[in-house]
Amino acid sequence: MTVQKFVTYNVLDIGGQVLNEEQKLELNVVEESGNYLIHRDILRHQNNKRQWTVSTKTRSEVRGGGRKPWQQKGTGRARAGSNTSPLWKGGGVIFGPKPRHLTFKLNQKEKKLALQTLLYNKRNNISIINDLENSVQKPNTKMFANLCKDCGILLEQKLLIIVSNKTEAMKLATRNLKNVELIAASNLNTLSLLKAKSIILTPLAISDIKEIYCG
Repeated sequence: MTVQKFVTYNVLDIGGQVLNEEQKLELNVVEESGNYLIHRDILRHQNNKRQWTVSTKTRSEVRGGGRKPWQQKGTGRARAGSNTSPLWKGGGVIFGPKPRHLTFKLNQKEKKLALQTLLYNKRNNISIINDLENSVQKPNTKMFANLCKDCGILLEQKLLIIVSNKTEAMKLATRNLKNVELIAASNLNTLSLLKAKSIILTPLAISDIKEIYCG
């Protein structure tokens, strides 16, 4: 059953001061099977990242094997018909992996519901910083770390920054911080949300989320 939930956030400036404005998110949350949808979307995301190129050779594909190594009887050794046998060093592999491709289908509506449910579950870990995209004008990691400190955001934990547009200055300022992931709202996914302990949103990113995922 899908239920509408309303979440209201206070907006901070880059100095950590609360502004006289609020941002609201109207989310469609699946109460009973929401976590199952999140689980399926995570599986789909991880499955699509796999290359599926791992391969081993069977005994028919290993080079050699045409001549019988030794006669059947009289040597005192075990019977052997080919040096490509899986029992031999350098022989074929029994039931080894082969290249394949498995598709994991999830409907577009289910993807949106999973994302909205996860956003609602993470509502207490979300901070809204006004005009973050334009506030970071220099590719300065220390300046960005101080900005997070002023807003009460810990960089020792996994931090997800969701912006409307990834500027070059933002990319360079955050790329040396090992716990920080910068992502555009149009590329938002459940795996990044699930891993994050803290989430930074901007008003422009919220508008994109409303338009893309909540419409």
